[in-house]
Amino acid sequence: MKSSSSVVELVMLLCSQEWQNSIQKNAGLAFIELVNEGRLLSHTMKDHLVRVANEAEFILSRQRAEDIHKHAEFESQSAQYSAEKRDEEKMCDHLIRAAKYRDHVTATQLIQKIIHILTDKHGAWGSSAPSRPREFWRLDYWEDDLRRRRRFVRNPFGSTHPEATLKAAVEHAPEEDVLVKGKQSIRSQALGNQNSESETLLDGDDDTLSSLEDKELENLTGPISLSTGAQLVAPAVVVKGTLSITASELYFEVDEEEPSFKKIDPKILAYTEGLHGKWLFTEIRAVFSRRYLLQNTALEIFMANRTAVMLNFPDQATIKKVVHCLPRVGVGTNFGLPQTRRISLASPKQLYKASNMTQRWQRREISNFEYLIFLNTISGRTFNDLNQYPVFPWVITNYDSEELDLTLPSNFRDLSKPIGALNPKRAAFFCDRFESWEDDHVPKFHYGTHYSTSSFSLMWLLRIEPFTTFFLNLQGGKFDHADRTFSSVSRAWRNCQRDTSDVKELIPEFYYLPEMFVNSNNYNLGVMDDGTVVSDVELPPWAKTPEEFVRINRLALESEFVSCQLHQWIDLIFGYKQQGPEAVRALNVFYYLTYEGAVNLSSIADPVLREAVEAQIRSFGQTPCQLLIEPHPPRSSAMQVYLLLQTPMMFTEQMQQDVIMVLKFPSNSPVAHVAANTQPGLAAPAIITVTANRLFAVNKWHGLSGHQGSVQDQPYQLPVEIDPLIASNIGTHRRQITDLLDQSIQIHSQCFVITADNRFILVCGFWDKSFRVYSTDSGKLTQIVFGHRDVVTCLARSESYIGGDCYILSGSRDATLLLWYWNGKNNSIGENPSTEFVTPRAVLTGHDCEITCATVCAELGLVISGSKEGPCLIHSMNGDLLRTLESPVNCVWPRLIQSSTEGHCVVYYEKGLFCVFSVNGKLLGHMEVEENVKAILLSRDGQYLLAGGDGGVLTVWQIHDLKQLFTYPGCDAGIRSMAMSQDQRCIITGMASGSIVLFYNDFNRWHHEYQTRY
Repeated sequence: MKSSSSVVELVMLLCSQEWQNSIQKNAGLAFIELVNEGRLLSHTMKDHLVRVANEAEFILSRQRAEDIHKHAEFESQSAQYSAEKRDEEKMCDHLIRAAKYRDHVTATQLIQKIIHILTDKHGAWGSSAPSRPREFWRLDYWEDDLRRRRRFVRNPFGSTHPEATLKAAVEHAPEEDVLVKGKQSIRSQALGNQNSESETLLDGDDDTLSSLEDKELENLTGPISLSTGAQLVAPAVVVKGTLSITASELYFEVDEEEPSFKKIDPKILAYTEGLHGKWLFTEIRAVFSRRYLLQNTALEIFMANRTAVMLNFPDQATIKKVVHCLPRVGVGTNFGLPQTRRISLASPKQLYKASNMTQRWQRREISNFEYLIFLNTISGRTFNDLNQYPVFPWVITNYDSEELDLTLPSNFRDLSKPIGALNPKRAAFFCDRFESWEDDHVPKFHYGTHYSTSSFSLMWLLRIEPFTTFFLNLQGGKFDHADRTFSSVSRAWRNCQRDTSDVKELIPEFYYLPEMFVNSNNYNLGVMDDGTVVSDVELPPWAKTPEEFVRINRLALESEFVSCQLHQWIDLIFGYKQQGPEAVRALNVFYYLTYEGAVNLSSIADPVLREAVEAQIRSFGQTPCQLLIEPHPPRSSAMQVYLLLQTPMMFTEQMQQDVIMVLKFPSNSPVAHVAANTQPGLAAPAIITVTANRLFAVNKWHGLSGHQGSVQDQPYQLPVEIDPLIASNIGTHRRQITDLLDQSIQIHSQCFVITADNRFILVCGFWDKSFRVYSTDSGKLTQIVFGHRDVVTCLARSESYIGGDCYILSGSRDATLLLWYWNGKNNSIGENPSTEFVTPRAVLTGHDCEITCATVCAELGLVISGSKEGPCLIHSMNGDLLRTLESPVNCVWPRLIQSSTEGHCVVYYEKGLFCVFSVNGKLLGHMEVEENVKAILLSRDGQYLLAGGDGGVLTVWQIHDLKQLFTYPGCDAGIRSMAMSQDQRCIITGMASGSIVLFYNDFNRWHHEYQTRY
């Protein structure tokens, strides 16, 4: 072919048949192979493409799903965030509304206060005309250090309750029968575990608890650190609401839309505090775990204004959270316990074990009354829940004789037996009932009624508001039948001995509140079947007045007979005879629903059944938490304690030697003021004296130890050592107050106040209307306080708190008194010493002329003051005028006032006239003395009055009957001022001759028991 030269030939060759056949023969196979290979390749390619496409689709769909999920998550987060924001806004709105409401209430109260100040009979627009509307009074919720509520305040809601007089007495079946008939067989599931849950509450370390809490709280935003549903537990009502806690405040807002709230009688709500409550953390003094309806789900918070608020929570976990949001205050400073949150969460048993109060009671450092209040407080008894009102024992059995001899054992009850076992016949009846009781659902019991229920507490306190209103609310608006009303102490005691449905014990008020026996609001309480009209409570013949009854009842409670057996009564109520076989042996078993752990309410699913159980718990009364499971130790006898302490001067020759020493100062100026701050804990205990020419001396106190002669070889040391700067006459510039006083001021004892640590002296009477603070160390001026519009004429100071804080009261010619706060940390009046102007805590008005004398008692929250020509007035410490002390006609010019924390107030009027008043303004007694008295002093328990004056004679009087007990040897000069050492063993008098005289004192020698025994 190569040889063919022309194209034509080539074309022809290619088109020829032979060529075709040749190609077909030689290339066919290769072509088919190629085609097959091509097909194979295309299939593989297709598979690959499909696989890649599938993978792509899978990746895309997964991304789509992720997008949808993220979108949904975003939407839910947005919804949650907006819901949280809505809740927060709602909460803020709720708090703002609540704050507005509180401000509105405060403003209304202020307006009422201003109107009252102006229209009061001592006010600018007042008139003392008989046409003034009648005043009603109610018991204030203010508690003193022993938790006694004694102060009465004006009651704007008061009335004589004319609508409440019973029409025809509808007979009630005795409580016992109702109980047996209306027994509810409570399913076994309701019988919760017998062990109290609170025992396990303290497991785990406090720090681990708090760190866990912090993690939980980190997630919370906004001002509220915790918000939870809660119930406010008040004496006559329990209301639902919301508790909110911020970083520094606690709020409670009642839910007014709640159907049960709308049913509550408005009269009850008027007496209920805290419905829209706000409390600062700085005001919280103690936090206790409490029970409500036998469940450990409540807290009681004690405030600086001496009131308490009780809250019930859904469960114990919430309680822990709440306590961890509140400040670390423990259960306060009174019981020797550390101020930690663990202590606030502790069970009553643990509190009892950890505290030092039992040892203090055994050593007689605290009274029987104080110890019983302590046991009631830690075992969960509270004034906020009438079903758990504090319990006190009957101690006297004789309510019929004219005279009561407290040295006769037969006049005292056997405290080793419960009330129900005192009468042998009745005890046999209860014993038979226990033995013959057969019921599958209800365990055996001796008593179907209890020694303390809400209706009993209200029955005792029926005559005083707010308890009258609470009682009427409980009774359907009517007083009880006159025969069932508490109308006579001896009848009440007889019923407790005879009636099989009456085993009542007493309440603490029997030992301190005489007003509970007087029908001062003139309620119509009906007429008994024998024609006797029920009004005031009929007292035993040996008590002529309610005050005398309360005084003798308290004397009996503190007597040696009761001290010897009180531990046995404690075993029955709080101790090992409260439950179990010992309770059976002691005839002391009550209906099972009165005991802790008898029922677990949270396990009852049926709301109707749960309500029935709650109603039963409410009506049967509640046994206090058991504090100890072994016998309570007895109290040491008085002789034992005295011999142990080696302080009984009554067993030495000391009594013949009444004057201990006389200390003469070089300056002959009269000693116008003496202060004796000699507490053992002080850095420098001293007797500080101030003379009329304003030269003061800091005299070191060594105490009376040298007098006991316990160490024979020790050199005799005088109790007081004269201030070396005064003795040497070198450093008198450090002891002289040179600032000018107003010329018209007569220097007297009330021109000066010494702080409790002896470091500062406050002086009044300056021409510029101020009073001033000086350092007792250097004599330098440290603060000038302005506030009055005329010369300040007198100063007084309250008792001191821990840290040296106290109240200072100043009275002036401008006829007002100002109450100031002394800050012990900064050693100045007011919170911040750098500010030029300090503001008083309260302005007290009502006097018409110059204030001459005043006293302030922080424990009772009262200020008592007298003016040059006017009556004496009692104010509360927030400035409310409470009472005018109505003295006999010739008592016109008050000159000296002393009050005691026991509730007595002694006023000395010019011309030798003394009057004794109660804190509620009742005149208890008056007397006239020959002497012109210049200084008076009350003993700490308010039982004894010391007085001295121009005659130079120091006299001791008994307050309750104003009987003169003792006259010390006369001095050669008049007495101008007086003080008493912390242990009340030494009386120091400042004399007109410029010396001080120390007298030996022992109030025990006039105590009725010591007089009969030693």
